[in-house]
Amino acid sequence: MSTSASAIAGKNDTLLPMLIVGALFFIFGFVTWLNGPLIQFVELAFTLDTVNAFLVLMVFYLSYFFLALPSAWILKRTGMKKGMAIGLFTMAIGALAFGEFAVRRWYPGALCGLFVIGAGLSLLQTASNPYISILGPIETAARRIAFMGICNKAAGILAPLVLGALVMHGLGDLKVRVAGADAATRETLLNEFAARIHMPYLAMAVLLAVLAAAILKSPLPELRPSQANREDAAHAQHGDSIFSFPHLWLGVLCLFLYVGVEVMAGDAIGTYGKGFGLPDDQTKLFTSFTLAAMLAGYVAGLVLIPRVVSQERYLAFSAALGVVLAIAAYCTHDYVSVGCVAALGFANAMMWPAIFPLAIARLGRHTETGSALLIMGIAGGAIIPQIFARLREHHDFQLVFAAIMVPCYLYILFYALRGCRAGLSRV
Repeated sequence: MSTSASAIAGKNDTLLPMLIVGALFFIFGFVTWLNGPLIQFVELAFTLDTVNAFLVLMVFYLSYFFLALPSAWILKRTGMKKGMAIGLFTMAIGALAFGEFAVRRWYPGALCGLFVIGAGLSLLQTASNPYISILGPIETAARRIAFMGICNKAAGILAPLVLGALVMHGLGDLKVRVAGADAATRETLLNEFAARIHMPYLAMAVLLAVLAAAILKSPLPELRPSQANREDAAHAQHGDSIFSFPHLWLGVLCLFLYVGVEVMAGDAIGTYGKGFGLPDDQTKLFTSFTLAAMLAGYVAGLVLIPRVVSQERYLAFSAALGVVLAIAAYCTHDYVSVGCVAALGFANAMMWPAIFPLAIARLGRHTETGSALLIMGIAGGAIIPQIFARLREHHDFQLVFAAIMVPCYLYILFYALRGCRAGLSRV
């Protein structure tokens, strides 16, 4: 039975749906934040340079760009609940493919597996983000998404640690052995190293398939975003098309830049640390430090929004903090500089929870399409780190990092102060 968001909120019956969706955010947080240590895994297992190793991020995040609008089309026909289940099952297929091709050390196949995982996540995120946004009043959406973020980033902290323990252990020593081995021994060592990834991804595939079946049988209520708020739907009728909402399009660019800086701080931090010559056995864990800072940021947002500060003002504060920390990272070196990059996790934490509901506000019947366009913005995680990987080959990596991050945060600051209200006075 389709249930309106206002009816659910009126019955105070949001706890169970929030817990179920929170479990989903934990799952795709774990899968997403494996990408950081995976960069170092593929660099060794497939004998790649940094630019080609960063294709892990490009392929994974580009899947959102290509599949977000098809995901919206699927969700309009299946509903959000079935759509989430389809997304989980798609992720299971991708995890199985990645594990198989990684063992065979065929990089194009492994990248295809990551693309399929991203495709499933695209469907899952296109459904779950607006779902949690409309599960209650839009003014408190950032708090609900912050709770989802806590689930997501708690999983993200665990992901590098689990992969480090099961797959990446002894990475520094292995690189030394590979460098000094003859051709035959070298291939044997790399085959053994690549084989470590198979069981973790096989187990992940089984778990995702089981969860897909569990979601279908769960008591998760069905919601239709375009029916969630009659006032929003009435406002949306004044717009002839999705192009009538400049705050949405400015929000898509904002989300594109935000995901780019989030991935830079979370997944590229290991490569950043290696630029100072820090040990591989340490840099493989740096993603967990960024995510720990993000977790602290989500807790702060959960406490402060909207009780103490609005989601717009907190977004502005976060963007300003990002500018300060990015400059501080450039002005310092070694572990202090890496610490500044990790601290960007705190600045980044409440950006998605604030940007997403601000961008889909008052879209009414265009909510599904607007959500899909925002999910397409996740492609920033593909483009911006790849720009960093290429430019660092020819310029100082700290300068490149700062030159990318500071303008991104300045635009996010603009969106918080002005862009999120663009055009809303007319509708």
